Parts: sequence; structure tokens; C-alpha cells
Amino acid sequence: MIKAKLYMDTVVKIQVVTKNPEERSAAGVRVDRAFQVFHRVEQACSRFTPESEVMKACQTVGKPVKISPFLFEPLKFALNAAELTSGEFDPAIGKLLEEHGYNRHYLTQETIYTPLAEHGDFRDIVLDEHLQTLYLKKPLIIDLGAVAKGFAIDLAANELRKFAGFIINAGGDVYAGGSDENGQPWEIGIQHPKKKGRVIETVNLSDEAICTSGSYERMNKEIPGMHHMISPRTKESPNDLISSSVIAPFAMMADAFSTITFLLGREKGRELLESMNLKGLLIKNDLQIDRLGGF
Repeated sequence: MIKAKLYMDTVVKIQVVTKNPEERSAAGVRVDRAFQVFHRVEQACSRFTPESEVMKACQTVGKPVKISPFLFEPLKFALNAAELTSGEFDPAIGKLLEEHGYNRHYLTQETIYTPLAEHGDFRDIVLDEHLQTLYLKKPLIIDLGAVAKGFAIDLAANELRKFAGFIINAGGDVYAGGSDENGQPWEIGIQHPKKKGRVIETVNLSDEAICTSGSYERMNKEIPGMHHMISPRTKESPNDLISSSVIAPFAMMADAFSTITFLLGREKGRELLESMNLKGLLIKNDLQIDRLGGF
């Protein structure tokens, strides 16, 4: 069975391999629960609506705010990634993204503007593991665009693990569980960065995730070379790569490290992926491809 719905600025498509009518019925219930997870994570982590949990939490400065696991866990992972990269990846980048026009809700087209927010970095965000609270040292906009979708995919995958095979595809970010209807690993295509609708590479996956970050989807129409991935350090968009795909055991990790690798560029990105024993496919603007880790 296959179902698709719109969440988090993308079409989420879920396919489950079933063997009989009883399994198909159970799969329908589980798939609906998987979609509910995407809804919950979007409500918690989206910076494109003032009513989301993260945007409400960002209104309180200098005082701890109790937050749900749907916000706490991806934010904790993002802060760990920021620490690992010394701030080259930073969830406190929301104000910079807003200033460059990346603040429009994909459904309503409403532009979100937060005049009191300031520029800061991940060190201005403090989490308390025991109390499950968020403390901001200054007014910020937290952006979880590089982890939230992967987090939702992982939670959705947990709803489907009882089945022999399933695949969750959220706009090209994929978790492939078990095997396909033929009992084989799932074949996943990677988007060609310069030919829309075409595939530049395929990979076979089973119980793994693959996520891709690229500059080709959201180019800034007013500033040449500027796109939605901006370095917190230089305040500019890196263009050493045009696409970065990472395979990891779970989607939030693949999601974050595809973005991190893109921000670091080919050489530093390669070094990081090799140190983490992750598989990657890095594509330069001239379409030269680096395959890492036995990709």
C-alpha cells in the first residue's frame, strides 16, 4: 500500500509491503500514525508559523521554558552537531535566514518576521536534560530545518517496523526498512542537481536512511550565488558543492550530516564523513562526483 500527504514543505510518501488483507488493514492504521508523527514534529519545530512550539519558546528569554520531546530531542541533536563542528552548523541561524527571505510558510505563503530577534550562536541556547527545559540567553530564532524532517522520518519508521518492508520518502529524504515487494533491498534514486526529475545515481538500502542537501532547490532570485544554506561563520552560501547525500543508520543523522557536509565543502566534508564512518556522495558544480565509504 502507498499513501502520500503534505507536511513540512514537502510531499511525504509512505509505502508498506503487506502479504494479506489482515496486514494491509494493520498497515493502514500504522501509516496514519506515522503521518501523525510528521504533524506533531511540524507543530513543534517549524519556524514558519508563530504558533509552533519552537517559535513560542523563542519569545521567552532569560527564563527556562518546559518543552516537549518533539522539540527537545531534535534541538539536542542539533546542538551536539554544532559543538562537533565548532559552530559551522548552528541551529541559532534563524535570524540570518529570515533576513535573506527564507521565512515564508509553504501553505499560507505568509511571511514571518520577528523584529526582536537577534543574531547569536548555539552557545546562547541551553538545554536541561533533567527538567526538559530550554533557556535562551538572548532573543533568537531557532532553525531546525536540517534535523526536524529526519527526526520525523525516524519516529514514523518506528511505527512501521513490524512490517517486512517499508519506505518513507519525505521530498527525497528517505528511510528504507527491510526489503521491497520482491524481497530485495530498496533501490533509491538521488536527484540530478541540474536536471529536474532525473536521477544522477542510485543506491540499494535496507534499514538505513539517505538524505540529500543541495543548493539547486531554493536559490535566492535577488542575490547571485545565495541559497537557503548559509554558513553561520561567513554569512554567505557555500558553493563548493551543488549536492551532498549521506547514508546513515537513522534519518536525523543523515539529514544533519548532509547539511554539515555541504556547509564544510568537499575537502572538510570528506574528512568529517570518513571520520564518522559514513557513506556519502558529494557532487561539485561541474558534476564531478566523490563517492565515500563504499557508496
